[in-house]
Amino acid sequence: MPITELLEQNCKLYGNDVCLVEINPEVTETRRVTWKEYELMEPNPTTHYRREITWNVFNEKANRFANLLLNRGVVKGDKVGILLMNCLEWLPIYFGILKTGALAVPLNFRYSSDEIEYCVNLADVDILVFGPEFIGRVEEIAEKISKNRLLIYVGDNCPSFAEDYNSMTADCSSQSPDVALTDTDDAAIYFSSGTTGFPKAILHNHESLMHSCKVEQNHHGQSRNDVFLCIPPLYHTGAKMHWFGSLLAGSKAVLLKGTKPKAVMEAISAEKCTIVWLLVPWAQDILEAIERGDVNLDDYELSQWRLMHMGAQPIPPSLVAKWKEYFPNHQYDTNYGLSESIGPGCVHLGVENTHKVGAIGKAGYGWTLKIVDENRQEVPKGSVGELAVFGPGVMTCYYKDENATKEVLEDGWLFTGDMAQEDEDGFIFLVDRKKDVIISGGENLYPVQIEDFIRTHNAVHDVAVIGLPSKRLGEIAAAIIELKEGVTCTEEEINEFCLKLPRYKRPHKIIFDDIPRNPTGKIEKPKLRQKYCGGSLVAAQNEVNI
Repeated sequence: MPITELLEQNCKLYGNDVCLVEINPEVTETRRVTWKEYELMEPNPTTHYRREITWNVFNEKANRFANLLLNRGVVKGDKVGILLMNCLEWLPIYFGILKTGALAVPLNFRYSSDEIEYCVNLADVDILVFGPEFIGRVEEIAEKISKNRLLIYVGDNCPSFAEDYNSMTADCSSQSPDVALTDTDDAAIYFSSGTTGFPKAILHNHESLMHSCKVEQNHHGQSRNDVFLCIPPLYHTGAKMHWFGSLLAGSKAVLLKGTKPKAVMEAISAEKCTIVWLLVPWAQDILEAIERGDVNLDDYELSQWRLMHMGAQPIPPSLVAKWKEYFPNHQYDTNYGLSESIGPGCVHLGVENTHKVGAIGKAGYGWTLKIVDENRQEVPKGSVGELAVFGPGVMTCYYKDENATKEVLEDGWLFTGDMAQEDEDGFIFLVDRKKDVIISGGENLYPVQIEDFIRTHNAVHDVAVIGLPSKRLGEIAAAIIELKEGVTCTEEEINEFCLKLPRYKRPHKIIFDDIPRNPTGKIEKPKLRQKYCGGSLVAAQNEVNI
């Protein structure tokens, strides 16, 4: 069943119920807030910008945009790019595109103008929808990309080089367009996160999208009474595919702009959120805010919050242990996935397996997995190899890149590039990215293992371990460490702490610096390698003889 039918179904069953709420705690605009919402947002409601829509309005907006696209000549198989920050318009626009049989092409909000141009060309985007945050970047390339493309602007004060979304959709029909869709029809193109190079265009069909709905609800049991707090950007499969569980259940979701601990806790309390998906940095920030006294849990209504789950990167067991100290009644889950496997869930821990924190879990609902060697033969249990997954959510291909597709797809199996091992109980532990493995003196070092250990130091906020060139050893492990706010720590203290590690795993360099992360929470190690490989380091960062 095409995923658009879920929206139609929710409209019929729950049409007058609120389905989406947008909150921006950085904006003061009281005209958007009703008296009822003022009461919910005490004691300081005037600092909140809040909008909401029902399932009826959601579907109506999707239909209007779909009919606009059809009126402009869009046909099945065309591509429509979305360059928007999270907002109430985002998902109706996405579903409007799908209803025409065209492909939705979400774009990373951090892309430069050159990257936007590259991606719209790579994906053969016919129409680009963009918001006010991107006027400058789109204007830089407007002359080049608008020759064969329609540019549609969502927001106030439409720039001269684009057409206005609000005025264009106002007179369009709110009836569902008569376009036949099947499970095998192409539905969307997503871009890889780019942590290992320039983004690739990932093609998925409607079966993939529907499977992600089923996976998410099977894993986390969304019901009509749940409220999902969505903070990550909707352009990424992670955020949207977790929201797909709410779509399948017909339940409410809250789009929060901002990641500050107080804003997160206020949204959970005011909107009675029951499910929250956090990236590692945000969870760490909340814990540190609690420890500093900046956040007092007694100030918030949190009794309804039943599940906190995480993903997008290996989860430090020390973080989860600390979380459970403050939130002992929370269910906890870890989700693993790739954009190539329609986001999170091809492997998941399961709320019943908190005793296995550190593992990414077992094969998710409808998924099969294996761990293979360099010849793609399965390795013995306990051995490290590359993780491969198989299921209805595997991408169709890398769009317009046959060679890259052949590198990762074979007989329906997706070879992830992640190194993993299986324990005696059948749980999978993520060791590291294949490209991030450090070979030092003939030994394979897996940065995640070292990072997990260093992160248990009380002064450490974040850490990334990368390989740096060494004439004697080939590579050495360097630990880039970001300290907690207001905390001091020396290189000698870290080295002494690392004496608990096996000798070959101890980092040879300690570097204090900020850790760059992309919008989905993944450490941007290429940036760190570019910064430190081949460059001279200050005296405090000299190689340590251990």
